[in-house]
Amino acid sequence: YKTVVSNGLVLDKNGNKMSKRLGNAVDPFSTIEKYGADATRWYMIANAAPWDNLKFDMEGIAEVQRKLFGTLYNTYNFFTLYANIDDFVPSINNKESSDELDRWITSVLHTLINEVTEHLTNYEPHRAARAIEIFVDENLSNWYVRLSRRRFWKGEMNEDKRAAYQTLYDCLITVAQLMSPVAPFFGDWLYNNLNAPADSVHLSLFPVADKNLQDKALEQRMELAQTISSLVLSLRKKTNIKVRQPLSRILVPVLSGERKKQIEEVKHIILSEVNVKELELIE
Repeated sequence: YKTVVSNGLVLDKNGNKMSKRLGNAVDPFSTIEKYGADATRWYMIANAAPWDNLKFDMEGIAEVQRKLFGTLYNTYNFFTLYANIDDFVPSINNKESSDELDRWITSVLHTLINEVTEHLTNYEPHRAARAIEIFVDENLSNWYVRLSRRRFWKGEMNEDKRAAYQTLYDCLITVAQLMSPVAPFFGDWLYNNLNAPADSVHLSLFPVADKNLQDKALEQRMELAQTISSLVLSLRKKTNIKVRQPLSRILVPVLSGERKKQIEEVKHIILSEVNVKELELIE
């Protein structure tokens, strides 16, 4: 053999060794029956490096079930609801979309493929699982789908709407493949539902990143938009000013000229997201 990975101990949530005498042992079969095998496995793999000790907490599995699998399931449901209404048929040789959000999420997706492949190759499945979680929750669901909803709601099936469908389909099918080593049942269910009739996801080739579809500058700009929007929304919450109430302007401190240029390019997204009329960059 060339490599050995030794597992750490599974401890209770307080870091104590599990034992029947202490009454802190967890029955794995009742846990799997309650939360499912994939959620249990994902929590145990994502929560710590394989060789580190794992503090096992039932609340952690419930959070994984809600935050990852629940979010991904809802995103899939959103896609199928409108795709079935419009009789959307995914294309194998789809051309690159002209929409900025489509190009951004596609770039982030291929960056994710690189990250997951690298982490799994380095025997760090916890890092791979966490990268998938961030992509699904922060990028795919809470940014791309939310900002693109109106495109799916349009009455006519035009090129823009078709591009949105194709982009979301590509993201979902790729996530099914990337997550399948850790969540084999859910990954297979998602892949087959999107690709029926098809063989198992475990018989498909693992995704390979396409450098031509990656745009690091666009990723950086959109990350700035996400960060600034998040900060403004947190300020609104802190001062109890609801998002539906429009504000005249926000002041954003910026040090470099390059950063100013990046923010200017995504200003329209920020203003729409936080319901503010003007964004002013200050020294």
